[in-house]
Amino acid sequence: MSKTVLHCKDIVKTYGEAEAAVLALQGVTLDVYRGEMMMLVGPSGCGKTTFVSCISGLLDFDSGVCDILGKDITSMDTEEVVAFRGRHIGFVFQSFNLLPALTCVENVALPLTIANADKAQSYTKAKVLLDAVGLGEKYDSKPKHLSGGEQQRVAVARALVHEPDLIICDEPTSSLDHQTGQAVMQLLQKMKNETHITIIVVTHDNRIYKYGDRMAHMEDGKIRKVEQLG
Repeated sequence: MSKTVLHCKDIVKTYGEAEAAVLALQGVTLDVYRGEMMMLVGPSGCGKTTFVSCISGLLDFDSGVCDILGKDITSMDTEEVVAFRGRHIGFVFQSFNLLPALTCVENVALPLTIANADKAQSYTKAKVLLDAVGLGEKYDSKPKHLSGGEQQRVAVARALVHEPDLIICDEPTSSLDHQTGQAVMQLLQKMKNETHITIIVVTHDNRIYKYGDRMAHMEDGKIRKVEQLG
């Protein structure tokens, strides 16, 4: 079996207290392996975004086990979680989350800039990735001058620039038309196949299911079923 990148067991997350408490995750158990694209699907409010926020260290959870690359994130303090996330996890969001005042190169290089990497080397690496996603002519363009698909490709390049082991995509195609969404998923699949990176895609878009290797179905804060795709 392939190397386990993510191992979660019985993760519980509650929002609020006493009578106002809402049980968002009711014992989520899931393993995700190196080099696979895992689709995470389920109705709105079932806990998908809460789950990926917990596994990435953006949210604390009440109980359970969450190991990424063999590291227990619950054993880390805040600074260690931030450093671990900055090194090992990349993010692609539905709203792109590009900084409007920065150029494409600057946006892509941002994770390296935050990590105090050498500026010239960071920009060179950003340009290589922009070339790889088909935006070699847009180095100096700002987000407002890009189409939605181009902005999402910049976001994919940014997620890859620090060579993470895991990329988490939260509804990456929901703001895109069908053709553009397919192009973005083809790009993610290509990067996965070439680098053996692991990708988790939270989505409602059944048109992109075909790009996944497996699919985890969430309902009422639990993983109800995991199925093989293709």
